[in-house]
Amino acid sequence: MEVKLISYTPNPERVCAIAAALTHSKKKPDEIEKMKDEDLLKILSHVIELGHTSVVEHASFTFAISGVSRALTHQLVRHRIASYSQQSQRYVRFDDISYVVPPSIENNENLRIEYEKFMEKAWNEYKSLLSRGIPEEDARYVLPNAAKTNIIVTMNARSLLHFFELRCCMHAQWEIRELAWRMLREVRKVAPTIFKKAGPPCKTRGECPEKKKDCPWYPK
Repeated sequence: MEVKLISYTPNPERVCAIAAALTHSKKKPDEIEKMKDEDLLKILSHVIELGHTSVVEHASFTFAISGVSRALTHQLVRHRIASYSQQSQRYVRFDDISYVVPPSIENNENLRIEYEKFMEKAWNEYKSLLSRGIPEEDARYVLPNAAKTNIIVTMNARSLLHFFELRCCMHAQWEIRELAWRMLREVRKVAPTIFKKAGPPCKTRGECPEKKKDCPWYPK
């Protein structure tokens, strides 16, 4: 899996801080723009603490994600306040076998061998269909959810906060959880105030909406 933050709103925290200051001020936007970064960030931090996160919708972040499974992207696109551009299985021919192996299978040698044989069989059938004139968009029906894919994702900061709350959780599937933590590390580099307390609720609020007391992260 590779995750890169390839674009984001210039000065994302200052933009959101100006929006936050504007909502509680008689000043015009051009006057607020003259405020010092330090003062604006204090306002932004306070507003986020209060839970008024609509102001961070003014900042957006774009990620290039590669080497993940179709199973992951099926989950990812359920986060609807976002923009997605995914590698097409209709127009791209996949000659090389490329798939993700879950750790639960990777760590079991016998199962891993069976898994690899099945993947090879799926790709052989895919290539066989193509060789007999079946178009890519129909041949792809035999490809598994494990098939690797690439995707560009753009979310605003508020959507990301929600995404991290759900997908950084130990109860999210392992692959999308890994993706979420990698994305979080990337955005914290450029917007540390906004994402300072981002993550699963057990870490950010000391509570578990799942009520899963067997979880190693369950709040004590």
